Amino acid sequence: MRFFAAFALLIASVSLAKAEVAEIRIAQQTSIAFLQFNVMKHRGLLEKHAAAAGVPDLKVTFATFNGSDAMNDALLAGAVDVVSGGIPGLVIIWAKTHGTSREVKGISAMARMPSLLVSRNPAVKTIRDLTAADKIAMPSVKSSTQAVLLEMAAAKEWGEANFEKLDPLTVAMAPSEATTGLLSGGGGFNAAFTVPPFQDMQLKDPAMHVVLDSRDVVGDASLSVGWTSKAFHDANPRVYRALIAAIEEASAFIAANPREAAGYFIADTKTRSDPEVVTGIVSGQGVVYSAVPKATAKMAGFMYRVGRIKVEAKSWKDLFFPDIHHLPGE
Repeated sequence: MRFFAAFALLIASVSLAKAEVAEIRIAQQTSIAFLQFNVMKHRGLLEKHAAAAGVPDLKVTFATFNGSDAMNDALLAGAVDVVSGGIPGLVIIWAKTHGTSREVKGISAMARMPSLLVSRNPAVKTIRDLTAADKIAMPSVKSSTQAVLLEMAAAKEWGEANFEKLDPLTVAMAPSEATTGLLSGGGGFNAAFTVPPFQDMQLKDPAMHVVLDSRDVVGDASLSVGWTSKAFHDANPRVYRALIAAIEEASAFIAANPREAAGYFIADTKTRSDPEVVTGIVSGQGVVYSAVPKATAKMAGFMYRVGRIKVEAKSWKDLFFPDIHHLPGE
Protein backbone atom coordinates (compact mmCIF):
# COMPACT_ATOMS: atom_id res chain seq x y z
CA MET A 1 0.00 0.00 0.00
CA ARG A 2 2.83 2.32 0.91
CA PHE A 3 4.49 1.57 -2.43
CA PHE A 4 1.41 2.61 -4.39
CA ALA A 5 1.01 5.79 -2.30
CA ALA A 6 4.63 6.72 -2.89
CA PHE A 7 4.32 5.90 -6.59
CA ALA A 8 1.21 8.07 -6.89
CA LEU A 9 2.98 10.93 -5.16
CA LEU A 10 5.93 10.57 -7.54
CA ILE A 11 3.66 10.59 -10.59
CA ALA A 12 1.83 13.67 -9.29
CA SER A 13 5.14 15.43 -8.69
CA VAL A 14 6.43 14.63 -12.17
CA SER A 15 3.14 15.72 -13.73
CA LEU A 16 3.29 19.04 -11.89
CA ALA A 17 6.83 19.67 -13.05
CA LYS A 18 5.91 18.83 -16.64
CA ALA A 19 2.94 21.17 -16.47
CA GLU A 20 5.19 24.13 -15.84
CA VAL A 21 6.88 26.19 -18.54
CA ALA A 22 10.04 24.91 -20.17
CA GLU A 23 11.15 28.48 -20.91
CA ILE A 24 10.78 31.74 -19.02
CA ARG A 25 11.10 34.99 -20.97
CA ILE A 26 12.28 38.01 -19.00
CA ALA A 27 12.17 41.63 -20.18
CA GLN A 28 14.62 44.12 -18.68
CA GLN A 29 15.89 47.63 -19.25
CA THR A 30 19.46 48.86 -19.73
CA SER A 31 19.81 50.25 -16.24
CA ILE A 32 21.95 49.14 -13.36
CA ALA A 33 18.73 49.16 -11.33
CA PHE A 34 18.04 45.70 -12.81
CA LEU A 35 21.45 44.28 -11.97
CA GLN A 36 19.98 41.12 -10.42
CA PHE A 37 19.01 39.98 -13.91
CA ASN A 38 22.58 40.41 -15.15
CA VAL A 39 23.85 38.38 -12.20
CA MET A 40 21.17 35.72 -12.69
CA LYS A 41 22.10 35.43 -16.37
CA HIS A 42 25.84 35.04 -15.83
CA ARG A 43 25.61 32.72 -12.83
CA GLY A 44 22.66 30.60 -13.97
CA LEU A 45 20.80 31.26 -10.73
CA LEU A 46 17.27 30.81 -12.01
CA GLU A 47 18.16 27.57 -13.76
CA LYS A 48 19.82 26.34 -10.56
CA HIS A 49 16.85 27.10 -8.32
CA ALA A 50 14.37 25.72 -10.84
CA ALA A 51 16.29 22.43 -11.03
CA ALA A 52 16.34 22.21 -7.24
CA ALA A 53 12.57 22.75 -7.25
CA GLY A 54 12.03 19.88 -9.67
CA VAL A 55 11.98 21.76 -12.98
CA PRO A 56 15.20 20.71 -14.75
CA ASP A 57 16.56 22.24 -17.95
CA LEU A 58 14.58 25.47 -17.64
CA LYS A 59 15.48 27.78 -20.52
CA VAL A 60 15.86 31.43 -19.47
CA THR A 61 15.85 34.15 -22.12
CA PHE A 62 16.20 37.91 -21.74
CA ALA A 63 14.93 40.72 -23.97
CA THR A 64 15.81 44.40 -23.63
CA PHE A 65 13.16 47.12 -23.72
CA ASN A 66 13.16 50.87 -23.16
CA GLY A 67 10.37 51.84 -20.79
CA SER A 68 7.48 50.04 -19.14
CA ASP A 69 4.82 50.78 -21.76
CA ALA A 70 6.30 48.49 -24.40
CA MET A 71 7.01 45.78 -21.84
CA ASN A 72 3.46 45.87 -20.50
CA ASP A 73 2.14 45.51 -24.04
CA ALA A 74 4.43 42.52 -24.56
CA LEU A 75 3.31 40.96 -21.27
CA LEU A 76 -0.39 41.30 -22.09
CA ALA A 77 0.26 39.92 -25.57
CA GLY A 78 1.97 36.87 -24.11
CA ALA A 79 5.31 37.70 -25.73
CA VAL A 80 7.16 37.76 -22.38
CA ASP A 81 6.51 36.25 -18.95
CA VAL A 82 8.27 38.63 -16.57
CA VAL A 83 8.83 42.35 -17.00
CA SER A 84 10.67 44.96 -14.99
CA GLY A 85 10.52 48.68 -14.60
CA GLY A 86 9.66 51.45 -12.19
CA ILE A 87 6.82 51.50 -9.68
CA PRO A 88 4.49 53.52 -11.97
CA GLY A 89 4.75 50.87 -14.69
CA LEU A 90 3.60 48.22 -12.23
CA VAL A 91 0.87 50.42 -10.75
CA ILE A 92 -0.58 51.25 -14.18
CA ILE A 93 -0.86 47.66 -15.38
CA TRP A 94 -2.03 46.46 -11.94
CA ALA A 95 -4.91 48.95 -11.99
CA LYS A 96 -5.68 48.26 -15.65
CA THR A 97 -5.98 44.49 -15.13
CA HIS A 98 -7.35 44.44 -11.57
CA GLY A 99 -10.21 41.98 -11.24
CA THR A 100 -9.90 40.72 -14.82
CA SER A 101 -8.69 37.43 -16.30
CA ARG A 102 -5.44 39.19 -17.28
CA GLU A 103 -4.59 40.35 -13.75
CA VAL A 104 -1.00 41.44 -13.15
CA LYS A 105 0.85 41.94 -9.86
CA GLY A 106 4.36 42.58 -8.64
CA ILE A 107 6.93 39.86 -8.03
CA SER A 108 9.33 41.83 -5.86
CA ALA A 109 11.38 44.98 -5.73
CA MET A 110 14.89 44.94 -7.18
CA ALA A 111 16.87 48.06 -6.30
CA ARG A 112 16.67 51.21 -4.25
CA MET A 113 18.76 54.08 -5.56
CA PRO A 114 18.32 57.81 -6.24
CA SER A 115 17.17 59.12 -9.61
CA LEU A 116 18.49 62.58 -10.43
CA LEU A 117 17.20 65.38 -12.64
CA VAL A 118 20.35 66.84 -14.17
CA SER A 119 20.52 70.14 -16.10
CA ARG A 120 23.14 72.08 -18.01
CA ASN A 121 21.21 75.35 -17.67
CA PRO A 122 23.00 77.34 -14.93
CA ALA A 123 19.85 79.40 -14.31
CA VAL A 124 17.90 76.33 -13.19
CA LYS A 125 18.67 75.62 -9.55
CA THR A 126 15.32 74.06 -8.58
CA ILE A 127 12.23 72.95 -10.51
CA ARG A 128 10.72 76.39 -9.80
CA ASP A 129 13.32 77.86 -12.18
CA LEU A 130 12.23 75.71 -15.14
CA THR A 131 10.62 77.60 -18.02
CA ALA A 132 9.15 76.77 -21.43
CA ALA A 133 12.68 77.07 -22.84
CA ASP A 134 13.77 74.02 -20.84
CA LYS A 135 13.18 70.47 -22.06
CA ILE A 136 13.67 67.33 -19.95
CA ALA A 137 14.51 63.95 -21.48
CA MET A 138 13.25 60.89 -19.58
CA PRO A 139 12.49 57.22 -20.37
CA SER A 140 8.81 57.91 -21.10
CA VAL A 141 6.34 60.69 -20.39
CA LYS A 142 3.43 60.25 -17.97
CA SER A 143 4.23 56.64 -17.04
CA SER A 144 7.93 56.39 -16.16
CA THR A 145 9.22 56.65 -12.60
CA GLN A 146 10.85 59.96 -13.51
CA ALA A 147 7.61 61.33 -14.99
CA VAL A 148 5.65 60.54 -11.83
CA LEU A 149 8.45 61.83 -9.59
CA LEU A 150 8.41 65.13 -11.49
CA GLU A 151 4.63 65.33 -11.08
CA MET A 152 4.91 64.58 -7.36
CA ALA A 153 7.56 67.30 -7.04
CA ALA A 154 5.31 69.76 -8.90
CA ALA A 155 2.39 68.86 -6.65
CA LYS A 156 4.57 69.49 -3.61
CA GLU A 157 5.75 72.83 -4.99
CA TRP A 158 2.53 74.26 -6.46
CA GLY A 159 -0.26 72.10 -5.01
CA GLU A 160 -1.71 68.80 -6.22
CA ALA A 161 -4.07 70.50 -8.64
CA ASN A 162 -0.97 71.65 -10.57
CA PHE A 163 0.78 68.27 -10.67
CA GLU A 164 1.05 68.37 -14.49
CA LYS A 165 2.59 71.85 -14.57
CA LEU A 166 5.96 70.59 -15.82
CA ASP A 167 4.69 67.81 -18.10
CA PRO A 168 4.87 69.96 -21.28
CA LEU A 169 8.65 70.17 -20.77
CA THR A 170 9.18 66.40 -20.93
CA VAL A 171 10.27 64.32 -23.92
CA ALA A 172 10.61 60.53 -24.14
CA MET A 173 14.11 59.22 -24.77
CA ALA A 174 16.24 56.23 -23.79
CA PRO A 175 18.69 57.10 -20.96
CA SER A 176 21.71 56.36 -23.16
CA GLU A 177 20.48 58.69 -25.91
CA ALA A 178 19.50 61.32 -23.35
CA THR A 179 23.00 61.22 -21.90
CA THR A 180 24.65 61.58 -25.30
CA GLY A 181 22.37 64.48 -26.25
CA LEU A 182 22.78 66.27 -22.94
CA LEU A 183 26.57 66.05 -23.00
CA SER A 184 26.82 67.11 -26.65
CA GLY A 185 24.47 70.03 -26.20
CA GLY A 186 22.80 69.31 -29.50
CA GLY A 187 19.84 67.15 -28.54
CA GLY A 188 17.22 69.88 -28.39
CA PHE A 189 16.93 69.57 -24.60
CA ASN A 190 18.97 70.82 -21.69
CA ALA A 191 18.05 68.43 -18.88
CA ALA A 192 17.70 64.69 -18.31
CA PHE A 193 15.93 62.71 -15.61
CA THR A 194 17.46 59.24 -15.80
CA VAL A 195 19.04 56.51 -13.67
CA PRO A 196 22.50 55.19 -12.77
CA PRO A 197 24.95 54.86 -14.41
CA PHE A 198 23.75 57.46 -16.93
CA GLN A 199 23.22 60.27 -14.42
CA ASP A 200 26.70 59.59 -13.04
CA MET A 201 28.15 59.88 -16.55
CA GLN A 202 26.34 63.20 -17.02
CA LEU A 203 27.61 64.66 -13.75
CA LYS A 204 31.23 64.06 -14.74
CA ASP A 205 30.82 67.14 -16.95
CA PRO A 206 31.33 70.23 -14.72
CA ALA A 207 28.65 72.05 -16.72
CA MET A 208 26.01 69.69 -15.29
CA HIS A 209 24.31 69.95 -11.93
CA VAL A 210 21.50 68.27 -9.97
CA VAL A 211 18.15 70.04 -9.92
CA LEU A 212 16.05 67.36 -8.23
CA ASP A 213 16.86 64.24 -6.21
CA SER A 214 14.14 61.55 -6.00
CA ARG A 215 14.89 61.11 -2.30
CA ASP A 216 13.63 64.65 -1.67
CA VAL A 217 10.30 63.61 -3.22
CA VAL A 218 9.59 60.09 -1.94
CA GLY A 219 12.47 59.25 0.39
CA ASP A 220 14.13 55.84 0.22
CA ALA A 221 12.23 54.25 -2.67
CA SER A 222 12.46 51.23 -4.94
CA LEU A 223 13.59 52.45 -8.34
CA SER A 224 12.96 49.08 -9.96
CA VAL A 225 10.48 46.24 -9.51
CA GLY A 226 9.46 43.12 -11.40
CA TRP A 227 5.96 41.90 -12.24
CA THR A 228 4.07 39.15 -14.03
CA SER A 229 0.58 37.90 -14.76
CA LYS A 230 -1.52 35.99 -12.25
CA ALA A 231 -1.92 33.32 -14.91
CA PHE A 232 1.85 32.76 -15.03
CA HIS A 233 2.16 32.93 -11.24
CA ASP A 234 -0.60 30.39 -10.64
CA ALA A 235 0.38 27.96 -13.41
CA ASN A 236 4.09 27.81 -12.52
CA PRO A 237 4.48 27.67 -8.73
CA ARG A 238 7.89 25.98 -8.81
CA VAL A 239 9.38 28.24 -11.45
CA TYR A 240 7.92 31.25 -9.66
CA ARG A 241 9.46 30.25 -6.33
CA ALA A 242 12.76 29.68 -8.14
CA LEU A 243 12.51 33.20 -9.58
CA ILE A 244 12.08 34.73 -6.13
CA ALA A 245 14.98 32.66 -4.79
CA ALA A 246 17.18 33.71 -7.72
CA ILE A 247 16.42 37.41 -7.18
CA GLU A 248 17.26 37.09 -3.49
CA GLU A 249 20.49 35.19 -4.16
CA ALA A 250 21.50 37.72 -6.83
CA SER A 251 20.84 40.57 -4.37
CA ALA A 252 23.12 38.94 -1.79
CA PHE A 253 25.79 38.32 -4.44
CA ILE A 254 25.80 41.98 -5.48
CA ALA A 255 26.26 43.11 -1.88
CA ALA A 256 29.17 40.72 -1.39
CA ASN A 257 30.75 41.06 -4.85
CA PRO A 258 30.01 44.52 -6.27
CA ARG A 259 33.00 44.51 -8.63
CA GLU A 260 32.09 41.19 -10.24
CA ALA A 261 28.43 42.20 -10.50
CA ALA A 262 29.47 45.47 -12.14
CA GLY A 263 31.47 43.45 -14.65
CA TYR A 264 28.36 41.48 -15.61
CA PHE A 265 26.49 44.74 -16.26
CA ILE A 266 29.31 46.12 -18.41
CA ALA A 267 29.51 42.90 -20.41
CA ASP A 268 25.77 42.77 -21.10
CA THR A 269 25.26 46.46 -21.94
CA LYS A 270 28.63 46.91 -23.68
CA THR A 271 28.93 50.24 -21.91
CA ARG A 272 32.21 52.13 -22.13
CA SER A 273 32.00 53.12 -18.47
CA ASP A 274 35.07 52.68 -16.30
CA PRO A 275 34.64 49.44 -14.27
CA GLU A 276 35.73 51.32 -11.16
CA VAL A 277 33.01 53.90 -11.71
CA VAL A 278 30.33 51.25 -12.19
CA THR A 279 31.54 49.38 -9.11
CA GLY A 280 31.32 52.63 -7.18
CA ILE A 281 27.71 53.09 -8.28
CA VAL A 282 26.75 49.54 -7.32
CA SER A 283 28.18 49.96 -3.83
CA GLY A 284 27.36 53.66 -3.53
CA GLN A 285 25.55 55.50 -0.78
CA GLY A 286 21.80 54.96 -0.91
CA VAL A 287 22.09 52.01 -3.30
CA VAL A 288 20.51 48.79 -2.03
CA TYR A 289 19.65 45.70 -4.06
CA SER A 290 16.71 44.13 -2.28
CA ALA A 291 13.41 42.35 -2.93
CA VAL A 292 11.73 44.53 -0.28
CA PRO A 293 9.42 47.12 -1.90
CA LYS A 294 9.77 50.69 -0.63
CA ALA A 295 7.49 53.69 -1.35
CA THR A 296 5.24 51.67 -3.65
CA ALA A 297 2.08 52.56 -1.75
CA LYS A 298 3.11 56.22 -1.65
CA MET A 299 3.50 56.45 -5.42
CA ALA A 300 0.38 54.39 -6.09
CA GLY A 301 -1.61 56.64 -3.74
CA PHE A 302 -0.50 59.75 -5.60
CA MET A 303 -1.35 58.24 -8.97
CA TYR A 304 -4.83 57.35 -7.71
CA ARG A 305 -5.49 60.79 -6.22
CA VAL A 306 -4.59 62.62 -9.43
CA GLY A 307 -6.62 60.25 -11.60
CA ARG A 308 -3.72 58.44 -13.30
CA ILE A 309 -5.29 55.13 -12.20
CA LYS A 310 -8.89 54.28 -11.28
CA VAL A 311 -8.27 51.58 -8.67
CA GLU A 312 -6.92 52.42 -5.23
CA ALA A 313 -4.24 50.27 -3.61
CA LYS A 314 -5.06 50.11 0.09
CA SER A 315 -1.62 48.70 0.89
CA TRP A 316 1.62 47.80 -0.87
CA LYS A 317 0.50 44.19 -0.53
CA ASP A 318 -2.35 44.85 -2.96
CA LEU A 319 0.27 45.44 -5.64
CA PHE A 320 2.33 42.28 -5.05
CA PHE A 321 1.67 38.55 -4.97
CA PRO A 322 1.48 37.01 -1.46
CA ASP A 323 4.86 35.29 -1.87
CA ILE A 324 6.64 38.38 -0.46
CA HIS A 325 3.98 39.65 1.96
CA HIS A 326 6.17 38.57 4.87
CA LEU A 327 8.73 41.23 3.95
CA PRO A 328 8.72 44.70 5.58
CA GLY A 329 7.51 46.47 2.47
CA GLU A 330 5.92 49.86 2.06
